[in-house]
Amino acid sequence: MKQPRKHLLCLLLALWLTGVLLAGCAADTADANADLPVITVGCDNYPPFTYVDSDGKPVGIDVELADEAFRRMGYRPEFVTINWAEKNELLENGVIDCIWSSFSMSGRADEYTWAGPYMYSHQVVAVMPDSDIQTLADLAGKTVVVQATTKPESLFLDGNDPRIPEIRALHSLQKRELIYSYLAKGYADAVAAHEISILQFMKDYGFEFRILEEPLEAVELGVAFSRSDDRGIAQALSATLEEMQADGTTRSILAGYLADPDKYLEADGYAD
Repeated sequence: MKQPRKHLLCLLLALWLTGVLLAGCAADTADANADLPVITVGCDNYPPFTYVDSDGKPVGIDVELADEAFRRMGYRPEFVTINWAEKNELLENGVIDCIWSSFSMSGRADEYTWAGPYMYSHQVVAVMPDSDIQTLADLAGKTVVVQATTKPESLFLDGNDPRIPEIRALHSLQKRELIYSYLAKGYADAVAAHEISILQFMKDYGFEFRILEEPLEAVELGVAFSRSDDRGIAQALSATLEEMQADGTTRSILAGYLADPDKYLEADGYAD
């Protein structure tokens, strides 16, 4: 009867030693990362790209991509949730090093020094399921809600797209969550945002919206640095992001959040 007990004690000792070794490895890795120079990343609360989990930890597609990309480059990213409307001022003043939060490169080529694109998406319009709005043309005389200083806002304000008719009003709100509440409560007839963000909101909160088949714009997502940033980090990050796409890392990360990751990796997958 003593032999099995001896084996059990040996097994427990082995498991304990394994745990100690793993904890030591994790601590060594954490200590090593702590010594890396920090890149401060400005982001918004924009699931599934950048958001905070129940433990207060930044998570999401862009967080995982940044962690891996900057690790390969010898940096440690620190995500800071910012007032999205103040992102340019924070970037120019050096409060943040870059903007990485489902940020559209399209139409902003001259505003920043870009790294990317690292994936592709659509800016779209969504309505309530029983809405009579079926196409972009049906938005004529309607009220649309968007998040302030985002690509959809500029698309409606610029008036350069002949497909977008004259609407009755455009409501620009600072917080992403509020735009969907505006639509659900009938304060607006339609909402314009990233397709992925709309799908994520419906999944998270049980809302049901209908996304119009005709997109507003196919966009490239990238990481924005100041035009005056001469450190070369943006160029190195672009090369690293290309490397991550080539070795399958980016696809693996996207697959943890999106049902069809390949759709978002090639421009052809989102050609208009």
